[in-house]
Amino acid sequence: MAILLSSANSMVITRWATHLKGHFDTDHAPSLEELKKKCAARKFDVILIHRVIIDIPAFSGLIQASPVAKFFLLSDRPDEDEALSFLKLGIVGYGNTYISSPRLLEALRIISNGGVWLGQKVIQRLITDTVKNTKQDNDKENAVTALEKLTKAERQIAEFVARGATNLEIAADLNITERTVKAHLTSIYEKTKTGNRLNLALLINLGKSPQG
Repeated sequence: MAILLSSANSMVITRWATHLKGHFDTDHAPSLEELKKKCAARKFDVILIHRVIIDIPAFSGLIQASPVAKFFLLSDRPDEDEALSFLKLGIVGYGNTYISSPRLLEALRIISNGGVWLGQKVIQRLITDTVKNTKQDNDKENAVTALEKLTKAERQIAEFVARGATNLEIAADLNITERTVKAHLTSIYEKTKTGNRLNLALLINLGKSPQG
């Protein structure tokens, strides 16, 4: 899998590249212009972008030029509103510039498999906003019905996902392997028709919200 690392800070590039060494094929772009050139010349599976080199208008243009690319935005000071603004434009990942190696690798696995990876606070903000905006009782009832299909173990793992936990964190807390967590999630996504962590988290919390 090819990953493009884009930051004007050489120390940030080095940090990310070190985390990914031995796992992914990486290239780097020190500027937005160089990023655009690299994207035009080669297909990358995921593009890590340092927030300081791009703003919302520039990102809008970038994603229109590369609509199939998966963009993972990393910010020195992660902010919920910033995350939601870029999420609406099409990012599939958002986190701290100085993310740890295990969390970065976990995030990239999720993104490469078609999921969305966000920090716990951002997920909770999305959940809160969604539940507040949900007025239809039948939506809540459908969520409850979908969740009733899960086994006890699957529901436990789904609850962890709803709190923003990674597969590695879930495996450690439940004393099971990461492979087992992934197998359960595959079954959970199929039973609930959610397809990814974000939709599952929203479903879990919608199912918990008061009826009526």
